[in-house]
Formats: sequence, structure tokens, C-alpha cells
Amino acid sequence: MTGQRVIIFCKERHGLADAVSYLQNNFSHVRVFRGNVGDRFPEAARKGACDICISYMSPWIIPKRMLAGVRKFSINFHPGPPGYRGIGCTNFAIYNNESIYGVTAHLMTPRVDAGRIVSVKYFPILQGDSLFSLTQKCYRQILVLFYGVFGHYLTRGDLPKSDAVWGKHLYTRKELNELCSIRSGMSRLEIAKRIRATDFPNMPKAYIELRGYRFEYKAECPLA
Repeated sequence: MTGQRVIIFCKERHGLADAVSYLQNNFSHVRVFRGNVGDRFPEAARKGACDICISYMSPWIIPKRMLAGVRKFSINFHPGPPGYRGIGCTNFAIYNNESIYGVTAHLMTPRVDAGRIVSVKYFPILQGDSLFSLTQKCYRQILVLFYGVFGHYLTRGDLPKSDAVWGKHLYTRKELNELCSIRSGMSRLEIAKRIRATDFPNMPKAYIELRGYRFEYKAECPLA
């Protein structure tokens, strides 16, 4: 077991127990900070140095000053392939009718989804996949990617190298919110694409606003 100090930021779910258990079995000092989108960055995380900083689909952007103090490397496990940077990657992949998707491990820099890519794991999007099923695939595949990257590091002492490069576009929260908006004049096909790309349990759905009222799509009431 290595004596390197590790800190991991992650959401409340998404393979957290398995990833943390793996780290605790291989590193003697592991600090875990978990949260949800909208939570404030944990101030306790700023205290104490670490050798390795991990963002495992973290709800937070890791502060620049903190990244600068990491001794060995800071790595992010991103639920999208290099061509899908930013937020809402699965939504836009479904909307764009992609047939191949992936998850990416990369070094963190102050710029979001811009550091050197360490490894990418690709997998197919099937015709019957929904936004929910694709997201579940991401959770499973990103854990496999995590094991692969850290298995390589623990046996060889360095990180894998990839020739993959980031795409130019960075998807934003504004674009994701826009994707949910249904407006008069849209074709039936466009409306169906937006519904499929945003229909996820307990999350905002496609909607239309009319005379000050907002009407949200519900899966149990599909379009005829």
C-alpha cells in the first residue's frame, strides 16, 4: 500500500463505494468529499496537501489554487468522449443521434475539460438506448476506466498515454437549458429529438411556455 495522500471529489452515487474501496485498499491516506450539483465546495478540502487529486464526475470545479498545490497529478473522470466537453454530454449525444460514445480520463487544468487526455473508453449507443440507459452505461464504463487508469499507475508508476485530443466545442448549462425548450414552429421531428434527449427521471424535462404558463413533458403522456 502506497503512502501517497489521495483526495477524491464525487457525487453521492455513481460507483462511489467501489471507487473509494479500491483507493483505500491501495493508498494509506484517502480523503473523500461527496456532494450534489449546487452544493458549495467543501472548505475542509482546501486544508492539507495531497499527492493525487481525483474528480470522479464531481459536482464541483476544483479551484485553481488547489490544483496548483497537488504534488503528483490531478485527474478527472469525465462522462463523455473527447468530442463532448462540458455539461450535458449524454443529452447532446442522444440529440445528435450518435452511434458511438465514451468516457474520458484526463489531467485537470484551470480550464474545464482541457488537460492532457490519459485514456478513453468507447462503447456503442444502441438504437433502443434512452438518455437514462446511456447515462447508466457511462456510470459502469467510467468505473472500468478508473480501474484501468489506477491499475496502470500502481503497477508502472505512471499514467497511461493517449493520442486522443479534445473537440473544440464546450457545452454549457445555457445550451442544455435551451435544449429543453420547445417552441411553436418546431417540426415534429425536432420536438421528438428534444424530448428523447432530455427525458430523465427527476430532472427537468422538455417544456413549452404559453401565455405565462410552463407545460412540461411527461413520459406517461407521449405525443400521439
